[in-house]
Amino acid sequence: MARLNTAATTTPLFTHEGAPAAQHLTVEQKLRRSVLSCLLWENEFYEDGQSIADRISELAMQAPPKLVANLAIEARTKFNLRHIPLLLLRNLVRTGAGTRLVSDTIEQVIRRADELSEFLALYWATNDGKRTMSAQLKRGLAQAYRKFDAYALGKYDRANKVRLRDVLFLSHAKPRDGEQDALWKKLVANELETPDTWEVNLSGGADKKKTFERLIREGKLGYLALLRNLRNMEQSGCDLGLVRNAILARKGSERVLPFRFIAAARACPQLEPALDEALLESISSMPIMPGQTAVLVDVSGSMNDKLSGKSDMTRLDAAAALASVIHGNVRMFSFSDGVVEVPPRRGMAGIDAINKSQPHSGTRLFDAIALVNAQVPYDRLIVITDEQSHPATGQLARFGTWGLQLYEQSQNTTCPDPKGRGYFINVASAQNGVGYGKWLHLDGFSEHVLRFIAEHESAQ
Repeated sequence: MARLNTAATTTPLFTHEGAPAAQHLTVEQKLRRSVLSCLLWENEFYEDGQSIADRISELAMQAPPKLVANLAIEARTKFNLRHIPLLLLRNLVRTGAGTRLVSDTIEQVIRRADELSEFLALYWATNDGKRTMSAQLKRGLAQAYRKFDAYALGKYDRANKVRLRDVLFLSHAKPRDGEQDALWKKLVANELETPDTWEVNLSGGADKKKTFERLIREGKLGYLALLRNLRNMEQSGCDLGLVRNAILARKGSERVLPFRFIAAARACPQLEPALDEALLESISSMPIMPGQTAVLVDVSGSMNDKLSGKSDMTRLDAAAALASVIHGNVRMFSFSDGVVEVPPRRGMAGIDAINKSQPHSGTRLFDAIALVNAQVPYDRLIVITDEQSHPATGQLARFGTWGLQLYEQSQNTTCPDPKGRGYFINVASAQNGVGYGKWLHLDGFSEHVLRFIAEHESAQ
């Protein structure tokens, strides 16, 4: 008879580059690392978008419904992600069916009118072809529907497979008053007034220069739309003084991720000074980290991976932008095959210094941490990375202006512990990572992760 009471065995986990990865993660940890730095269905350097989405769905089905609900709200409201929260909602409908948690979460997550129809299309596409809707799903959509005015409904009423009026019919939403009832009747009859947006005006043949200048003066151009259209404005001969003032006013900028400023500056270099000033202004609202902060930014080859198929922005751009808004007494380092000390400049200058600090090659993360631990006094070490690593070599080829430094005593087969407070900020969704153990692990490329560090330390 075979013995049953044998020693437990576990299969070792490794990063995609071969280093030992964290072993015993909870479902919540696995879910957060895959969600908070994910643009849904976009391929990443090591994994394809479908595999990431499938893993998120599988983990969400294993997690308690309340955890999934809170994560969906956090991803949408604090990390400014749009599509991945809808996937979490889809799974919440399955696991939390019949409870108010479903309807209340849908209402909180849906912030734009087009998310009503996008969510329903996603739900049906991944619901085994069944076009059914639970009572709480209908209730949540109905509650969310009442938030949107004529402008929002007119802007996002598109002729897609699922239209806004389809959601209205299926959710059985009740208007809050006579004015909203009249608005919805116009929507159903396709009689909504055409919204005054730059997309509508330009698609109708309106003059670009006049359209952009008028919308800016009337306060009708959102801040993200402003940043995304700087090249259009420059090429059409817009009054750049007017554009600069709009950039510096920062109206509606609170939901714009830091790396958006980089994209805007690359699209329109002559407006970089105004963009830099606006980015630096956002730094002034960041909490000051007390004591000495060491920041280690991953500039390895995998960090050159695009954030999405249509984006020119990379994970390194997102990481460098985060590093550039850390407020306090900072020493900045980049790592790849070596470690280089970078001037701790803020804003665009800091982003540029990190990007150009050294060749973007290997990922000697364990060695880099060991060397900083040995050479740099700090109260906290913040590592911003995609959490991959080569196995430790025990030495590094260079250490920036410090000259050749070989840390031959390092025998790190796993991620070294920090010698003070330690934080890993993960900006990718790869399945296995290294930033756990005595490190506080955070995910995402929103400046919210930095605010969390300050709040966490002030509560200690």
